[in-house]
Amino acid sequence: MEAAVDFSMWALFARATLTVKLVMMILIISSVWSWSVIIQKIIVFRQARREASEFDRAFWSGEPLDGLFDQIGPEPEGRSAKIFAAGMSEWRRSHRQDGGLIANATSRIDRSMDVAVAKEAEDLQRGLPVLATIGSTAPFVGLFGTVWGIMNAFIEIAEQQNTNLAVVAPGIAEALLATGLGLLAAIPAVIFYNKLSADSDRVLAGYEAFADEFGTILSRQLDS
Repeated sequence: MEAAVDFSMWALFARATLTVKLVMMILIISSVWSWSVIIQKIIVFRQARREASEFDRAFWSGEPLDGLFDQIGPEPEGRSAKIFAAGMSEWRRSHRQDGGLIANATSRIDRSMDVAVAKEAEDLQRGLPVLATIGSTAPFVGLFGTVWGIMNAFIEIAEQQNTNLAVVAPGIAEALLATGLGLLAAIPAVIFYNKLSADSDRVLAGYEAFADEFGTILSRQLDS
């Protein structure tokens, strides 16, 4: 009576060829990498929304803008506060010592806030291309491992001249494990890439709306 074949995940990995093992290791590393990016981005977006809410309450509390700027300083921690600080810093630089305004102050203030928004956008979206890359390539990497594994399984069948299912099954199972790992890495990456991209767009839309509103307030003060 033949001994039962071990079909546990570790046994399938251990019996696989070197190429298939490398493919599996790449997919496992990719999955861990994608989950680290996902968790980190979820935390970052949650903090960004909380900071934006807290700053909005402070901004619309009725406190003078100069007083709020003096309170948070020119280099604050919060993302919304950084956009506000960029506009206020340029606002103060646009005043001459005699109290007059340098020409084209409004356009410079808007550009300063646009640059601040762009920096926050770059920081918020950092890591998302990793999810897109893993989501689009992991299934094909897994498929390559499967094709390679099945090819070796058929070579072994030809060498042994035995088509018994007990001979074929272990090699095919090892090969199909690569496809499973590819999907395991790709599916969460695709789902969370779409979700986090949408979250990023909403947060950035809020920053842009605030920059527009703040720019309008400063422009109104300049015109008056």
